[in-house]
This record gives sequence, C-alpha cells and structure tokens, in this order.
Amino acid sequence: MSASSSRGGGGGDREAPPPPPSSSRMRGAGDGGAGGVWPEHFVEAIAARIATDSAASSGRLSAATALANLFEVCTTWRNVSRSELLWRDLTRRIWGRDVLRCATWHEEYILCHRTARNFYARRAVYTPLQVVDAADGDGDSAALACRCLAISDTHLACGFLDGSVRVFGFHPTRHVSTFYPHEPRDRLGRFSRSVSGASLVGPNKLVFASMDGDVHVADGPMLSFSGSDRYWVGLYAGVPGRAVHVWDGETEALTYIGGSLTDLDSVAGWHALNDPNESVGRVRISARGPRHYACACTRRAVEVYDLEEPGVVVHGEEARRGGTWWVDAMDVWVERVLTVDGRGLARVRRVVGMVEVRRFVVRGGGGWGWSRGWWGA
Repeated sequence: MSASSSRGGGGGDREAPPPPPSSSRMRGAGDGGAGGVWPEHFVEAIAARIATDSAASSGRLSAATALANLFEVCTTWRNVSRSELLWRDLTRRIWGRDVLRCATWHEEYILCHRTARNFYARRAVYTPLQVVDAADGDGDSAALACRCLAISDTHLACGFLDGSVRVFGFHPTRHVSTFYPHEPRDRLGRFSRSVSGASLVGPNKLVFASMDGDVHVADGPMLSFSGSDRYWVGLYAGVPGRAVHVWDGETEALTYIGGSLTDLDSVAGWHALNDPNESVGRVRISARGPRHYACACTRRAVEVYDLEEPGVVVHGEEARRGGTWWVDAMDVWVERVLTVDGRGLARVRRVVGMVEVRRFVVRGGGGWGWSRGWWGA
C-alpha cells in the first residue's frame, strides 16, 4: 500500500505569486497619473477581479500569471501584493480554501497553486505506508485488505476488512494509531465487521462504520485518566474544546466535555499513541471532604477544575517566559499538588487557592516516585 502526495513535488513554479507577504498594509497604492495615488483597497479590488476573471476564462492556474503581470505595473502596485487580506480573499475565491494550513495566506495560495499544477503535470511523491501493528492480527493477510480511505489536511485513515481503521500522519508520514470496533465479531456474516466507510471530521475526529450497521466514533487519544469514588476524569488531545471528559463514578454516565487545555497539543497527542516516551498531558483528582478537583498539566500550562462545576477553571497558569512544565512530575496527594517547571523548580501547593507550601530544586527528568515527606507540613 502506498500514499501519493502532490503538494511539494516538482520543484519551483514560475507561475506562483512572486512576493512574500507582510502583515503591514500600505495606506495608499498605485500611481494614478493625474489622479494621484489610488487607495489600497481599490487596487486590491482590481487584483481580485482580474484573478477571478482569469480563473473563470482560462483555469485557476492562470490567475497567478495574471496577478504577476498586474504587480509589475509599478512598485506601489507590487506593494499591494504584500497584503494578507488580499491573499486570504484570493485563496477563498480561486481555491475555495477557508482553513489556513501554512504560516500566511500568501503561502497558502502558493501551496494550492503548486498542488494543482503538480496534479495536472502528474508529478507526485510516493511513500509506502508501514503498518507497525500488522503482526498483532490473527495472521490472515486478507484482513489487511483496504476497503475505504478518508483524507484530511493532516491525516489519512484506512478502513480494513478486519474492522480496524489505521490512521497515518502526513508530517512525517507514519502510522499514528489503530482503532477497532467495540465488539469485533462477525454477527451477520464473514465480512460483517469490515469497514464500509470512514470520515475524518474536524481536526482529529474519526467516525467509521462497519458493514453490520454499527457506527463508531474515535474522539482523539486519551492522554491521562484519574478516578475516585465520585468522579472519573480523562484528559484528551485531538479535538479543540474537548480536552476534559468527566464521568459520574457511580452511574458511569458522561457528564461533561469541554476545556481547551490541550488544543495546541493535537498532533503531539496522536504521536503519543505511538511513542510511549512522549508525555503530552496528565490529570489527577484531588479530594478531601465533599469537594473534588481535577488538576491537569501539559507542557504549556497547568489548570485546576472544580468537578462540582467542571466547566469552571478555578486556577490557570502558563509556563513562564516560553518555558515548559515537566508533565510526568505533576502529581496530587489529597489536597496538594506538585508541579515542576523546566528549570527544575518544584513547588508544592494547596489545590484550593494554589497557596505555596514548599519549594525545592530537582535535577534530572520527570516521572519519579514521590515520597509523602516531600508534600510539606
């Protein structure tokens, strides 16, 4: 099995828009002759009209040539090509793209242009996909027969005859994870569990269905889990706004989904499924008396949630000056939480109010077994 990509192949492209973008915008542009300087928005409107007319009459690839000719009229007109608002509008008009994958909209436009040009020129780079868990099956090579594909900007999902879905990342190209149905059995026939369709919904949400009619949802990898007699808490990465899941410990009912703590760790969360040495996040429950709290930590931030009102963040703290937290070192004992920053400064604090009880300096990596004596008086 192999995957093909036409996004970066084929080297340079003369028709790609020439100048790099800039966040600044000129207040005026264009030599208007006797009329003086033309307003920037006027020149932008001209550029957008010329590009869309060219794309409609001669194909979308021709828009870049038309724009390059327009920007050669004069220096001030060329400066308009640095407008991010212009390239955002052009990317939407010409390529129908509303989601920014690159650093700037100018780069996004060039990526779309080069991808289309490589497609028409039949230029592509082929990369074999290595299934790292193939040996975990029952030895039936037919089980790895691919039934369907789903693709997004960052991932490729492959549905197989055995009911499994394997997800591959593009940057780099690697096997990220494998998902199986909850009840992988052939209830209605030999191939009833085979995958009939799959979709990558949103940034990192996978939905797939089996031939027997079952629909399964994979909502991103669970980074950490902690439970008490009253609550269970899971910390996820993969879907924005769904970092924290809370269950009722008695009824096992899911009572809350929300939080943005891991929104910036989506890709790292998927990689953690394939690399046990990559710690992305950790969550622990603090309980004394009737009140329960969840303490969650990533490399970027520490947050404390009131589990009686799980949508309320009672404390949030970013890593200082671009530093990091040692995720494996975060832990909770009754009503106190231990955190260690990237400089090795460890602090023991009360969960309620985050009042510091003790601090000390540690050396080495995280993931130690902390003795109760370090938790302070």
